[in-house]
Amino acid sequence: MSDVADDLRARITERRARVLDALGERGALVLVAGPELRVGRDTELRYAPDADFFYLTGLVEPEAVLVLGNIIESGPCALFVRERDPERELWTGPVHGPERARELTGVDSAFPLRELPERLPDMLQGADILHARLDAAHIDGMPSIARLVAEGRRRRARHGSGIHSVVEPGRILDELRLFKDAWEIERIRNAARISIAAFERARDVIRDGAGEWEVEAALDGTFRSLGADGPAFPTIVGSGPNATVLHYVANNRRMKAGELVLLDAGARADMYCADISRTWAAGHVADEVRALHDVVRRAHDRAIEAVRPGARIGDVHEAARAALAQGLAEIGLLRADLSDEERDTALRRYYPHQTSHWLGLDVHDVGDYVVNGASRILEPGMVFTVEPGLYIRADDEQAPQALRGLGVRLEDDVLVTSTGVDVLTEGAAVDVL
Repeated sequence: MSDVADDLRARITERRARVLDALGERGALVLVAGPELRVGRDTELRYAPDADFFYLTGLVEPEAVLVLGNIIESGPCALFVRERDPERELWTGPVHGPERARELTGVDSAFPLRELPERLPDMLQGADILHARLDAAHIDGMPSIARLVAEGRRRRARHGSGIHSVVEPGRILDELRLFKDAWEIERIRNAARISIAAFERARDVIRDGAGEWEVEAALDGTFRSLGADGPAFPTIVGSGPNATVLHYVANNRRMKAGELVLLDAGARADMYCADISRTWAAGHVADEVRALHDVVRRAHDRAIEAVRPGARIGDVHEAARAALAQGLAEIGLLRADLSDEERDTALRRYYPHQTSHWLGLDVHDVGDYVVNGASRILEPGMVFTVEPGLYIRADDEQAPQALRGLGVRLEDDVLVTSTGVDVLTEGAAVDVL
């Protein structure tokens, strides 16, 4: 095994130890990697496992199941994976098999997936609380959570133990995954570096008459050419009025001279995600349009300035909102004499989303934004986006004609450090032209 693989195995072993400690004497956790992804009856898509499963195993293998619990007789960490099957592997590629999977992950035991229906109930018979998802992706032979709880209820009456509660695994894992260690941060940095390079190439494609799909191809192609697994989410290239659709993914329009083009994309590399938004112009834009872009840029800068340990994630949002409201008043889209409540309502018309989301194995990564009724305090190791935007619908009669059908979003990925903030994606050009 390579040094990188050895390093990852050591880290995931440490992660599992922390989960086992949190589970206590009678807790258990079951995670399913998920089945192969298909379109139609038999066309496989590139596979990505459940992020929690990967976090605790490092495996990218369909239908695998991880079982953790201090009550498991064969050892607290057990894995179920497909057996080697040359005929099946001819079509979909090789899998590790139990013995190799055990070696790679460092679990105590690994079994063929076909033994799951028989072994899993026995493994869980000493558990009182099961951490598992009720909506986990179905795989053949996986006993339903309802069946496991029913068996636990019957056993409990006679033996004094048996599952009586089912808890979302995120109760334990979300908090662990929220704080990135140095190994994870380097993976996110790499995804960010690849994404910055892709944006540089994509910018050269933006011009009068270019198809949104051409810009998408430049982004996604660069992700792959530089070693990423592909895009972390469906790439967004919204020109003109398409930029006002927050999750626009059709990318099927030709851009026109003088329009803004909103790009929202990021690479996934080694399973970790980046997420960048930039809004550039297809040629010269009117002064009013440039002024709108400047408002968002000031909000973007003020929000990043608000990131520091001890601040709250809500402070970042409020910094962006205050700057957007001030800027919109300056260009005449908001009245300056509005009360705070009236301002918030009016601003929501043009800025309907939050400024940040956590980033990591998922592009919208896990972690609570509110703790004990208050906005979460920022701490070193947290990684998240800063992405203010303004969106003016084409039918907005309150807006000047030059601003109708425009969307602007500027997004960077930031790391909270012990002294402040590290902008992981600052190398991507922000200016409109």
